[in-house]
Amino acid sequence: MKRACALAVSLSMFTATVQAEPVLPRLFADGMVLQRDQPLPVWGTATPGARLQVGIDGERASTTVGTDGSWKVVLPQHAAGGPFQLEITGDGRALQVRDVLFGDVWLASGQSNMEWPLHDTQGAAAAVAAASDAQLRHFKIPKSWSGQPETTLAGGRWLPASPANAGSFSAVAYYFARDLRQHAGVPIGIIDSTWGGSTIEAWMPAALQDIDAGALATRMQAQRETDVRTLAKVRQRLAQWHTFDEHPQWAAARFDDRDWEAATLPGLWETGGYAGMDGIGWYRAEFTLSAAQAAQAGTLGVGRIDDSDRTFVNGVQVGATTMAWNTPRVYPLPAGQLQAGRNVVAVRVEDLGGGGGIHGEPSELFVRLADGSQVPLQGWRFRPGKVTVALDDDKNQIPTLLYNRMIHPLPPFPIKGVIWYQGESNATDAGALAYRDQFKALIQQWRQDWNAPALPFVWVQLASFGAGADHGEQSPWALLRESQSAALSLPHTAQVVSIDLGNATDIHPRNKRDVGARLALAARHAAYGETLTYSGPVQRAVRFDRGQAVITFDPMGSALAVRGGGMQVQGFTVAGADRRFHPAQARIDGDRVIVHSEAVATPVAVRYAWRENPADANLINSQQLPASPFRSDTW
Repeated sequence: MKRACALAVSLSMFTATVQAEPVLPRLFADGMVLQRDQPLPVWGTATPGARLQVGIDGERASTTVGTDGSWKVVLPQHAAGGPFQLEITGDGRALQVRDVLFGDVWLASGQSNMEWPLHDTQGAAAAVAAASDAQLRHFKIPKSWSGQPETTLAGGRWLPASPANAGSFSAVAYYFARDLRQHAGVPIGIIDSTWGGSTIEAWMPAALQDIDAGALATRMQAQRETDVRTLAKVRQRLAQWHTFDEHPQWAAARFDDRDWEAATLPGLWETGGYAGMDGIGWYRAEFTLSAAQAAQAGTLGVGRIDDSDRTFVNGVQVGATTMAWNTPRVYPLPAGQLQAGRNVVAVRVEDLGGGGGIHGEPSELFVRLADGSQVPLQGWRFRPGKVTVALDDDKNQIPTLLYNRMIHPLPPFPIKGVIWYQGESNATDAGALAYRDQFKALIQQWRQDWNAPALPFVWVQLASFGAGADHGEQSPWALLRESQSAALSLPHTAQVVSIDLGNATDIHPRNKRDVGARLALAARHAAYGETLTYSGPVQRAVRFDRGQAVITFDPMGSALAVRGGGMQVQGFTVAGADRRFHPAQARIDGDRVIVHSEAVATPVAVRYAWRENPADANLINSQQLPASPFRSDTW
């Protein structure tokens, strides 16, 4: 009898130890925002057969965990408010999720211009200091990928907007949410699922792209194994450096860098044996001058640096550039900066992702003196500073991988809508046209994933940028903007035009405040049903009459206008039957623009802002919102 009792106690203890405590998806965490006014699904895993109760603010639901360990309940919809506590009881314990708000949850996705952090934008210091709103919250999903659809996120946590947190928030999403807070008056949660440099294909499921999902999973598992071996070699190479702490003397002329590695430049450090390395690296080189040469002023070129640099000559900083991965660094050397004999250049490079180091053309590395003579930079040496290593950078280019890991685990977590800023990586001759069908398919797929056919979807059309991709009358960037606009045929969508907010020399324009504000306007229309001017003028009809193109616009509840004043519109071109476009003169006439060119007697086609960097395009409405680029032809 005693033995039987002891056995029963033993089995009881064993049963307790194998119980799987209830586990929730990562989004269900302290500080979360839940979507108001929609039924609330709550799900997770626990011990098969266990009985669970789930409740919040007096509403409760019960369920029995399935044989596969999964469970799900649906709680009634709840009005905006909080904070509340979500409780899951049963299976041997009580699980609480604290400080829960009900409001509107928006998914922010895309590539680097959506990912771009607030602390690195125009007016960042003031914006971060003023970011004190505990009802504006941000959940950043870490960059992650998978060869097959996953059910769990790789990480992330909810953070309230505060000076301590907001600098790392998506700047566009933060300004968007800040404006919505003012107008909707409810808590706003942002789920930030972004990856700089990603293609649209990476955010779409395999079935949508006729990809063999099983073959992809097998191939990517093999890739993971290869990556593990490569990373082991890189870490072994890094182990030769006893410390990664930076020292001021690394920039000094007299510093002994003989134990640094010889480097061949230009060339990213990944090609030099440091695959997957991000962070800080230092380069040093030298050049020799005569006394006469040293007395002159000069110019230093240190190539294109991915992403940021601080550059020194003889221990004195001569220049610095932040986040301009493809911009040649050319810094002035004032008279007195140089010295007779040996001079030393030191470059501190900071790379946040993708390639890192000094790249470009050999001709972009030089010392040029005031008399026009040029002196070579010699003996380049390199060492890493504080770095991380991971072989994820190219995964944002592979179809399906980001969808599998960064989107697929999210539904059915309810959301109000999606804001999207992506397309730069698809703005190629072939990619821009394909984007037309891809973008519509992505929107429809995500709506299907959330079982929400009317899920609002609002996006940013590509800003102006001197990509160097235009050739003749063909412009991949303009074509991609057209492909984005084509998705407006889907219901519950809206587009933000940003050609006036771009930067010809920086693919990451720093004015994110206006982008976020325009997204909020568009969302107030598409998601909240407000009647307001949310868009710039939209071309509705074109006719050709007596040597002129007559374009009728919908000014979107406002009057046509010209940025800067007047009635003369810039940015139009016209072509005749020969399909050769010429600059045109244009003027506003009510809700029409009349366009003509002395070079085209009989125009048959008209285009507006049809190039990658239409900086002069100035047609707006009274609310200063720009007209969208368009063309009347299909050439």
